[in-house]
Amino acid sequence: MPLIIDQNETRWLIRAEGEVLLNGANELKNLLLDGLASGKQLAVDLTQAEEIDVTLLQLLWAAEQHPAWMSGPIVNGLSDAAARAAQGAGFERFPGTGDSGASLG
Repeated sequence: MPLIIDQNETRWLIRAEGEVLLNGANELKNLLLDGLASGKQLAVDLTQAEEIDVTLLQLLWAAEQHPAWMSGPIVNGLSDAAARAAQGAGFERFPGTGDSGASLG
């Protein structure tokens, strides 16, 4: 699972490309924690995800619910594959893709 970090003075962006599967959950968790600790605006871009495991969706959902999360929505874009995976996992809306989450239905 390619995870690419794109950061500048104010933003820490994690871009997930290709297959975002269970074996990358620990790496994504560590990157989320590093990004949160950086004090920068943290976001995850899933627009290039061709496949995503429900565990990673749950991790992103949990990160969005964390009390320290104050920099805005965590997910700034979903690919069609990521949206289908979220819908298949039972998410009617996926947190972080708007004020109340992107409608997946």
